[in-house]
Parts: sequence; structure tokens; C-alpha cells
Amino acid sequence: MTLSVAERERIKVVGPRRRWGDLLVALPAAWLGVAVLAAVFAPLLPIPDPFRQALLRTLQPPSAVHLLGTDALGRDVFARSVLGLRVSLVVGIGSVVFGLGIGGTLGLVAGYFRGRTDLWISAVMTVILSFPPLVLAIAIMSYAGPSLALVIVALGILFVPAFARIARANTLSLAEREFVLAARAMGMRDLGILMQEVLPNLVAPLIAYSMLMVAVAIIGEAALSFLGLSVPPPQPTLGGMIAAERANLLEAPWAVFGPALFLFLTILSLNVAGDQVQRRLDQREAAL
Repeated sequence: MTLSVAERERIKVVGPRRRWGDLLVALPAAWLGVAVLAAVFAPLLPIPDPFRQALLRTLQPPSAVHLLGTDALGRDVFARSVLGLRVSLVVGIGSVVFGLGIGGTLGLVAGYFRGRTDLWISAVMTVILSFPPLVLAIAIMSYAGPSLALVIVALGILFVPAFARIARANTLSLAEREFVLAARAMGMRDLGILMQEVLPNLVAPLIAYSMLMVAVAIIGEAALSFLGLSVPPPQPTLGGMIAAERANLLEAPWAVFGPALFLFLTILSLNVAGDQVQRRLDQREAAL
């Protein structure tokens, strides 16, 4: 079959654009995969002991032995960044799962049943949103004391209203679709409609949004650890490492920019991957 000139030109334009889009997904996915594997298998990696101090090698520049140099106590910055990344990923994923579980459920119920149920749930979400997020997280951590579980809960509470509003908005639209009306006409109970008809259609947009919220959670954890309100020492955190070495920024910038690089690449990858997933979901919805 012979292609027209217009079709050949369109293929020339669409082909590179599609390859570039695939690359935008592949590179962030590759970094996230490496980051997760490194965080999970950190004790098995052939890297220096992240807790070992050596005052004779303080603030050494990057080398073959210490890829990102050493900090003010002679500890390996790369090894500590890997452990700090593990804390960031645990907090990011844990807090998003917490917020998604509670907020998604509340939004699903509010959007489907409406009426007073929607009114009360929306009012509670509005009250939570009225507090400045970082100030609320700092207040919770300052009152109860720093711990990994508490950081997850504190950030998860902040995410509940966002997930609730997204789930509610999508449920309001889905509740009027033909398949839901047909299920209701057939006598299916509300719980069955929610679990079998509405919830499966909510999974895709919520997952796409969750990737972006994991990035926000990692930033929040880094801010709390910078203020000394996250996981207590000796467990390294990326924000805590930056805070501890900021006085040595001019003398040993690698001690600050090493963990900052891990933080930047992870947040960038999550944002790019989430944005690409959302675009593909939008394209699929438009095709339907």
C-alpha cells in the first residue's frame, strides 16, 4: 500500500515524538526501580558502612572508594544517602497509602450517597484543609516526638482531604453513568455497586495522582528531617544530612549536594512518571 505525502510527513513527526514520550517514561521508571532496589537491599550492597565514623577522613572529596565523598564525621555520603532514600520511600509510600485508604473511602462514600453524608464529610475535609499543611505536621511531630510511624501518619492525615476530593469528584460522575444505573435497576445493593462498578473505575486516576503525592510526601519528610522532626538519629535521612552539613557547604559541597541529588532525581522521576501516566489515562478516556 502506498502512503500519501501527508501520511509520510505525519509518521516522521509522530514517530520521534512517540519515542521521546517512551524515553520520558523509561528513564524515570529506571531510576525509581534502581532506587527501590537499592533501598530494599541496602544492607547487601557492596558499599561502606554508613554508620562508621573516621575522623581521619572527614570531608574527603568523591573518589573510587567514597563515590560522593565523606561528611564531617568521616562517614560515607553515598551509603548514607542510600539509607536516607529508603526512609524517604517508606514515608512517601506509607503516607500516601494511609491518605488514599482513608480519603479514597470517604470520597467514594460522599460522592455516591450525597446528601448529609456528603455534607459532613466535605465539612471535615474543609476543616483539615484550613490548617497550613507543614505547620500541622510540625505541630503533630513536636507534640508526640519523632518516629517513623508518626511521620507516616502525620503526612497521611494531610493527604486525606486531597484523595477524598478526587474520589468524590470522580464518583459523582461515575454514579450517573449507564452501567451504574443499570446495576441499580437490576437490584444490586449499594455496596456491590461501589465495589464492582464504581471502585474499579477510580483505581486508575487515583494511582496516577498517588505518584505525584509520593513526591510531595518525600518533600514533606525532607522538610521535617531538616528541622529534626523526622526519624531520630542514628538513622540517616536526606533532609537531616543536608541540615547537618550545611555549615560545610563551601568547604565540602558534596556532603550537601550528594543527598540533595538523590532527593532531586527521585522527586523529578515521580513527577514525570505521574504526569505521563495521567496523560495516557486522559488519552484513553478521550478515545472512549
